[in-house]
Amino acid sequence: MTGTERRLGVGEKVGYGLGDTASNLFFQTFMIYLLFFYTDVFGISAAAAGTMLLVTRLWDTVNDPIVGILADRTNTRWGKFRPYILWGAIPFAIAGVLTFTTPDLDPIPKLVYAYVTYGVMMMVYTVVNIPYSALMGVISPNTLERTSVSSYRFLFAFAGGLIVQATTLPLVQYFGDGDQQLGFQRTMMLFGAIAAALFLVTFASTRERVAVDSTVKTNLKRDIGDLMTNIPWLVLFLVGLFNLTFTSIRSGTVVYYFKYVVGNEVLASGFLVTGTVAILVGVALAPWLTRRFGKKRVFIAATMASGLLASSFYLVAPENYYTLLVIQVLASLCAGPTTPIVWAMYADCADYSAYRNKRRATGLVFSAATFAQKMGWTLGGAATGWLLAWYGFEANAAQSPEAIDGIRLMFSVIPGVVGVGAALVMLMYPLGDDEVQRISAELSKSPAA
Repeated sequence: MTGTERRLGVGEKVGYGLGDTASNLFFQTFMIYLLFFYTDVFGISAAAAGTMLLVTRLWDTVNDPIVGILADRTNTRWGKFRPYILWGAIPFAIAGVLTFTTPDLDPIPKLVYAYVTYGVMMMVYTVVNIPYSALMGVISPNTLERTSVSSYRFLFAFAGGLIVQATTLPLVQYFGDGDQQLGFQRTMMLFGAIAAALFLVTFASTRERVAVDSTVKTNLKRDIGDLMTNIPWLVLFLVGLFNLTFTSIRSGTVVYYFKYVVGNEVLASGFLVTGTVAILVGVALAPWLTRRFGKKRVFIAATMASGLLASSFYLVAPENYYTLLVIQVLASLCAGPTTPIVWAMYADCADYSAYRNKRRATGLVFSAATFAQKMGWTLGGAATGWLLAWYGFEANAAQSPEAIDGIRLMFSVIPGVVGVGAALVMLMYPLGDDEVQRISAELSKSPAA
């Protein structure tokens, strides 16, 4: 099918978005609860868990460009990227359940089990999510349509996060009846079944429309060289690194903050849900904001505000729950537009690469984008575990004043500074919206190979 400029139907945009609902049933669970699960439920130390997250995620980041390269070279009757969503749906669910299963083993074999199961989970996640992300780059040649698709995607992504935040701890209690190990396992069984079904809906409801000439020989060395000289992508790489480090540290600390600082971990669910509702409003505003002010300006302003507001949590006494909620709403509302904007920018980078190099490598561009995101997630996740150990955290025990203050810093100032860093890096992004429109128009006249 040739790249057509026709508008996409709402059904296809919804179908695409449901794929990120599926992904976030696991990704948000990992972001918010995985470290807590390993320290307070599974039974390994914060330092060991932090190191395990670093090692497994570093290995996983190597897989990202490999999967992107393979996807770019895949040719089936379903397209290049959609087949991976079909093939990976069931393994994705199974790996997630195994990750949140606590075996009756001695400490060393148990730690090995954690390394293996989480490592496999992240490999399967990559096999599904890299092609899923790249699909947005070929679902339409129109940059405005892709921004719209990106907004749908992240509305449904944050809806998945909302489900996780609102229901995980209650479901763990319901399924486990006081046994958190059993509760987490059964909760992930439910999430896994839902995720697999939603991935199948995404596969069935979407199409790949940007034509690529499959007879043109590809050159891996040249593809990687093109990527390394793609200045817009390099800027977004650094932005992703900062952004996910910010999100990972703060999200990974929320449950610890409410359990050990506030003294009521149940309040974490309401806090997270409130933030996600505000994020959804921000995501919904993204298309209007970008049309009025441009993607780059909106991202910089929103990210800067979100980082500064997050830092201000440190100034609020933990017992002032409603003040915390107000700041959470404001910070999350600012953060909302940034995610669909940055992923729409990655699609623009793929077009820029195709225009400049006269050949498409959409899978590689998006896999390398996810690589940057995962590196930030890796550094943030490992840093959270190590910082907890540094401040003297002890699971399921009364914390020292140093540990309490450390958790407060990890909840506020530390990620806030990293978030402001992401906004400053975006100042270097060179592609303006007018240039993106021009490139899109040129590609529609003469599609890249």
